[in-house]
Formats: sequence, C-alpha cells, structure tokens
Amino acid sequence: MKLKNVSTSRRALLGAALSGGGGFLLSAFLPGLPLLKASQAQDTATGVVFRPNAFIRITQQGAVTLIMRYAEMGQGIYTGISMLLAEELGVTLDQVSVEAAPADPAYVDSVAGEEETGGSSSTRDSWIPLREAGAAARMMLVAAAAQIWKVPESACQARDGRVFHPADERSLAYGELAEAAMHQPVPAKVALKPASDFTLIGTSPRRLDTKAKTNGSAQFGIDAQIPGMKIGRIMACPVKGGHLTGYNRDAALAVPGVVDVLTLPDAIAIIGEHMWAAIKGMEAAFPQWEYGPNATTSIGDIVARMKKASEQSGVVAVKNGNALEALKQAHTRIDAVYELPFLAHAPLEPINTTVHIRPDGADVWVGTQVPGRARQEVADATGLRPETIAVHNHLIGGGFGRRLDSNSIGQASHFAKQVSYPVKLIWTREEDITQDQFRPYYYDRISAGLTQDGALSGWHHRTTGSSVTARWYPEGMQNGLDPDAVEGAAQTPYAMPDQLVEFVRDEPDAVTTLWWRGVGPTHNVFVVESMIDELAHQSGQDPLALRKKLAAHQPRALKVLDEVEKQSGWGKELPPGHGMGIALHYSFQTWAATVMEVAVEKNGQIRLVQAHSAVDCGPVVFPDGIVAQIQGGLIFGLTMALYNEITLKDGRVEQTNFHNYRMMRLNEAPDIQVHLVSDPDAEIGGIGEVGTVAAAPALANALFAATGKRLRRIPFAKQLGGEKA
Repeated sequence: MKLKNVSTSRRALLGAALSGGGGFLLSAFLPGLPLLKASQAQDTATGVVFRPNAFIRITQQGAVTLIMRYAEMGQGIYTGISMLLAEELGVTLDQVSVEAAPADPAYVDSVAGEEETGGSSSTRDSWIPLREAGAAARMMLVAAAAQIWKVPESACQARDGRVFHPADERSLAYGELAEAAMHQPVPAKVALKPASDFTLIGTSPRRLDTKAKTNGSAQFGIDAQIPGMKIGRIMACPVKGGHLTGYNRDAALAVPGVVDVLTLPDAIAIIGEHMWAAIKGMEAAFPQWEYGPNATTSIGDIVARMKKASEQSGVVAVKNGNALEALKQAHTRIDAVYELPFLAHAPLEPINTTVHIRPDGADVWVGTQVPGRARQEVADATGLRPETIAVHNHLIGGGFGRRLDSNSIGQASHFAKQVSYPVKLIWTREEDITQDQFRPYYYDRISAGLTQDGALSGWHHRTTGSSVTARWYPEGMQNGLDPDAVEGAAQTPYAMPDQLVEFVRDEPDAVTTLWWRGVGPTHNVFVVESMIDELAHQSGQDPLALRKKLAAHQPRALKVLDEVEKQSGWGKELPPGHGMGIALHYSFQTWAATVMEVAVEKNGQIRLVQAHSAVDCGPVVFPDGIVAQIQGGLIFGLTMALYNEITLKDGRVEQTNFHNYRMMRLNEAPDIQVHLVSDPDAEIGGIGEVGTVAAAPALANALFAATGKRLRRIPFAKQLGGEKA
C-alpha cells in the first residue's frame, strides 16, 4: 500500500474542507451528486430519515449504519473505524453495521487526496473527523429529545443508542428520535470526549467481520452472484508489449458450456456457463502471440542497466552539510550495494471483476482499494458517464497495494462491453502472478562512515529504480524526484549532519511497477538499518547501543528501543548458530523497534525463533488489531525476505504459482510478541505496513549475528544454501 504526497493546491483544498468543526464530513453530503441522490432516495424508501452526513444513517427502527469509505482487506478497518464512530455517537459496537461506500467525492481520504485505502492512512485520517461526525449526530439526537421533553440539552445523556433524562428517568431510543433529529441544525462545532472518558476506544472487542468470515457468509469480490451472469477466464500476452495473433475459436466453442470467445489486441477471454468450461475452452482455443520488443529481455538485462544507471548522480532528495568530504575523514567507512528484487503481490483472492455494461450505465462488483479510479476505468473503456456507473465494493481477500491499480477493471470492461449479459472475469493464479504489476527492483549504492567516537561521519545513499509515482500519480513528482522512492532514506531516525540522498529513475520496459505493502520504507529501511548494523559491527559497537546513541534526539525512538531491549532479552547468551538482529524505523507516523532471533543450521537452513516488536503509534484505538497487523506484516515481510523474487527470462515472468513463489508456512513462522508503547498525546500513526517494513532489516541483521555473513541482496534463504522447496 502507498502513501502519496498531495499537491499544494489539493492540500490547500482539503485543508479548507477539514477546517471548522468537522466540516469535511458534516458538509460532505452534496445533494447534487447523482449517486448520493440515489442513495438518499433509497434511504427514504426504506424508512431512513436521519442522515446527518455522508457517513451515518439511523433508521426509525434504530439501525445504525456506517458508510465505510475504506476497503476491508483483512486489516480490521471495519472494526477500528466503527469504534471511532460508536464511541462518539453513543452506541455499542454491536449496534453498528457497515456498508461499503460508493465511488463518490464525499468519501475522499485527505491523506491520499482521493477515495482510497492505502498508505496506512485509514485510522489516521478518520481519528478526528469521524469522531466529530459521530459527536455531531449524537448532539442532534440529544437536541431532538430535549425539544420533545422541553428540557435543557445539558440535562440529557446519550449512551447505548438511547437518550436519557435522568431527572425523571425518561429515555428515547435513537430510532424513535430519528425523524425529529433530522430537523435539527448540524452543529457548527463539536466537543470530543477526552480520552479519560473512552469506553470503547482502547479496548479489544470482537471484530465485526469475524462471524461472517468464519461461517462463510462474507462476500468477497469473487463471490459475486448476479442473475444471468456468465463466467470468463482471461489470458493476456505473457510478454509485455506483445499482442494476440491467433486462436481456435471453433475448438473453444465446441467445449461444453462455452458460450463466447472475446478478444482484445493483447488478451483473450473465454466465456462459459461456469469456470471449468472457461478453463477448458481456453485450452482448446490455444492462443498464439507475437511477443514484441521485450521477447528477449531477462532479469540480468534489467539489473545490468540499473547498475549502469546507478553510477551517475541522481535527483537530490536531501543534502545536509558535505557528505562526500565527511566520508573522506571517517574513521570507519563502508561502501556497499544493496539489491531488492521485483515482487508480486500474490493475494489469496486473485484478480476478478464482475461487470454488467448497459447502454444507459454499468454495474461493477469488485474488491478495490480505489473505487473512484475503478469507476473511471469503466467510463474510459465504455464511454459511459461516470455518474451512470455504480461500483459495488466488496471485501478483499488481500490487497497489499495490488488493488490500488484498476487496470484489470478496465480490461474486464473492454471485454464486457462486447456482450449484453453480466460477466464475471477471473484471472487464474498463474495469470495473477505473471501479469501482476510488481514492486520495483531497487539497486542502492550507499557509503557511510563513523568518527572515532562513534558519530556518523558522512552518509551518501543513492537509490536507483522505477518510479511508481510518475505513472500512478504524476502530480506527486517533485522536479524529477519520486518522494516514495526515497521515503525512509531521506528522513531516518538518526542524526546525520552530513547527508546526501539521491534518486536515479530507471524504468524497466518489460514489466509495470506498482505500490507494494510498505512502499518506500520497506525498501529503504532495509538499506538504512543494514548499514547502521554494518557500522556497529565494524566499529566494535553493540548495534542497539549505537542506535540509541545516533537517535538520542528522538525520545520516542529511545522509548521503543528500551522496551524491545527489555522484552527480547537483548544481549543474553545464545546457543551456537543463533543470532539476534534489530531494526528501528519511523514509518507512517509510527515508531517501531523490532528484534528478530534466528537459528541457522550447518546446512544453511534458517529457523525463525522469535520476534519482539515495540510499537508507538500514538493513541491506541484497537489494541488487538494493532497486534494482528504487526504479526501479519512481519510474516508478510519475512516471507519476502527469505524466499520471494520475480525474475524474467525471454520477456516472461518465471514464477507462476505458489510452488515457485512460495508463502511462509505455519510451522515456519516465529513466535511474535508485540509490545504497545502508546503515547496518547502524540499524533496518531498508521499500522498496516509497519511490521512489513521491519521484517527484512531485522532478519538480515540477525542472520549476520548468527553466521557472520552480511546479506545485501533479497531473498536470503538460497544465499545460505538452505532454502526449502
């Protein structure tokens, strides 16, 4: 997932929208917007009469619905965001139901600048505005009750979905007040609860999606069932830039259950009554391709070009002091190259889109992180006006940034406009991996030094790679600099008086790149934290102690370092072949320090023993959710660091399924302990990507401690000779 810089003009616009008592949410319901008008009409038809803003709906029966602008991808956001609303609205969590928001400007995320789930921004962006929306609705309900009872509002209390007048023990349910509340003015200013009065925020209730996900009733995009729907399998040219040259249409249509064969210049879809017919029909069609200009490209070609590009100066991201001169004076100096491979997203739920294109509009059933972009893809493919296209967002079976791009939805729409019926178009697992948009390959040159007393003496970091920002959000480029490509390198936890950070853009022709969970920090923190570790060992210092010294000006950094030192038993005597490694980072406005313990057998087999992560994300909303995200993020990142890479041969991706792009197994996962070091007065931070950022550097440093081998290239397992099949 990614964090995007918002341009000055857009940032100013959002700042204005957010100013003044939760104005962004409370004024977000714009009656002129067609989809919201349709929603309002539907609300009236079903008896909904109180909708103070675009996010809250209360029926006369007392049902409370949160219109959720974020996609649930397993990160628990349906629960965490609902807790914010419930806390201030004065309802219990089990009184809240969640409905996915439509594609509409009312649901823009102010961190991202559009309707989007990414960049670990969901809770950060909702922390104040959604609580204000809940508080405003509560105040309107209280005002309605006070008016009915002819008592002062200050004499009333709201809790558990009712307004009480304690003096005479009267009470009214929110549903009973819904119609009267609708006529109350929206408060210009609201007062939020102090943290001392929280009854829900900071607790760990059962997740709202647990029951549906355990009893099978949860509806993911791939579960969509539409009357009259057909199912299609898609195959695109296996080499980027190639095109379809031939196929056996008659043979495909002869397969029982096949009803149609559709083509695009670079892809083919076999449509069947069921998926098996589509699969067998594709085999019978036997598509033929012209592979185009990338037909001979290999991973070696791409890396060789990046290596050459990295030898030239790049766009300067940070220049403090004189790094090159300081390096000449360093008492201890290290020059190194770090490499990170292309990576697939490989979520459990492969790409799928269900589309029904009609002359007057379209419906799309899909799981997407960007509903607005998804709607625009359909509009571009069909020529329909965006306001005539409804995006029905579903639960997502793993996003990791892949569903921040809507190219697959555009592809599905180009196919679907060729038929009159609704069609569910599915990528097989092989298509999902080989046609993915990959995390960029990075080639980093870094030189760093220490003075005799252990302070940093020069730091020169030049990263070379593709710019996702330039393709996905070109407005975010800053005079040729991609801020994401240097995030985690341009700002580190450490005092660097002489620092030079550069970015060299080098775009591979044979693949398309995209955000991947943890984005810039997942790449750069691996490089920075590995180099800090190298400096510590070469200068004879304890790696944790050196970090404390270099981050002495960061009190929150010291706090998480102290906590992880205590909890992990840092410095304790370890058995032969064991090692501990540490990583410190500040990413997504959250501080985290992680210690990894590993054991390496004589044959090179790696065993992950234990991980401890101390986390300070400021105020804590949902503790169990934080723990789960750190655990899941670490496992996701450790899987990548140990095993994963995408390589090309003759223009084709060599990895095709989980047998050669493997996932970590349950028996391979370490014991992970998460220690929350909350700071309720700090700015709230994100969590979804924090664990992933820490995984590779903590593991690399632990492997060095265990083996004495410094691994500067990911993946690690095969370099030690102990990779399992």
